[in-house]
Amino acid sequence: MVDVRAMTSANPGGAAQPAYWSGVFAMTMCVFALIASEFMPVSLLTPIATGLGVSEGRAGYGIAISGAFAVLTSLSISTLAGTMNRKTLLLGMTGLMCVSGLVVGLAPDYPTYMIGRALIGVVVGGFWSLSAAVAMRLVPIDKVPRALAIFNGGNALAVVVAAPLGSYLGGIIGWRGAFLCLVPVALIALVWQWISLPSMPPGPRSAGSGNVFRLFKRRVVTLGMLAVGAFFMGQFVLFTYVRPFLELVTLVDVATLSFILLIIGVAGLLGTAIIGTLLRMDFHRTLIVIPLLMAVIAVALVAFGGWLAGVVVLFGLWGLLFLFSSPGFQAMSAQLRPKTSNSAIAPARWHWPTCWKPCGMPAPTTRFSTSCRTAWTARPA
Repeated sequence: MVDVRAMTSANPGGAAQPAYWSGVFAMTMCVFALIASEFMPVSLLTPIATGLGVSEGRAGYGIAISGAFAVLTSLSISTLAGTMNRKTLLLGMTGLMCVSGLVVGLAPDYPTYMIGRALIGVVVGGFWSLSAAVAMRLVPIDKVPRALAIFNGGNALAVVVAAPLGSYLGGIIGWRGAFLCLVPVALIALVWQWISLPSMPPGPRSAGSGNVFRLFKRRVVTLGMLAVGAFFMGQFVLFTYVRPFLELVTLVDVATLSFILLIIGVAGLLGTAIIGTLLRMDFHRTLIVIPLLMAVIAVALVAFGGWLAGVVVLFGLWGLLFLFSSPGFQAMSAQLRPKTSNSAIAPARWHWPTCWKPCGMPAPTTRFSTSCRTAWTARPA
């Protein structure tokens, strides 16, 4: 296949541009399907628990196991990717996403459901660990920020659409049907990537570049990753159990639940549009204030959970901050290790929790507080 990077270098701004942008949008569609698959159980936790004959807490472990396997994949993907064509690797992970959707949607029992969720975790860890490096191979270097912004657009769109649509579809065709609806989307992304992505053979690597653990010799990296992990652990403990909270505490029906989830997603999309400005104004204080505000919202939800109007407003504010954090912590990772994109991005994805356990809604408060302390400690002198 023709090297798109060579074409763009020879004719910048010419006819080759549609070729590499087609690859970028194919990757973005893959991001959409991936995030939708990852977040789908949030809006379907109650019917999943009922359908599999387990508690809502055990059903929530389906999200936890995807986080654990994302971590394991992030730790190993740079070593595996060192000998594989990046296009082949991306196509393999997209195919695995299709398999995951089928396994979850057709799962006859709880263990099979957990296997399907583990598979999507492998895809999450692998894809996000390589996304920045692939963007650097796919488009001219001056277009990389735009390509990454488009990737995050697919992320934001999936957050807006996946949870409310999953809740709505679950009420019409059941939770299994909702998961199976993601399979054709992933298949389209697979075919589009196969057609549009150029061959991306591995480039030369410096000795030890695949060992992410060497980064932790730097104190600022260790503290920064602790901040990332603590923050997202608290964030997703709350997000995982949004549906049981709204059904059991706020006493909403499916239509109202879908509406609140839509508010969270739309607010998150708005948040991604303004986070760049805030980060440029004051990078580290922004990363500290966000978890503090989310901690306050978590406590307020406990106090006012029975008041529907208050809950809608609080979740809207929480959604505004929800997607603020990913670009900020990814930027922090890039600042900590800008010259080793594969190694830097892999630890950045460790923010997906490895030890989520069903717990009460106040749990995020302590996690957010820990995140604030470690983020402040990790700031440059």
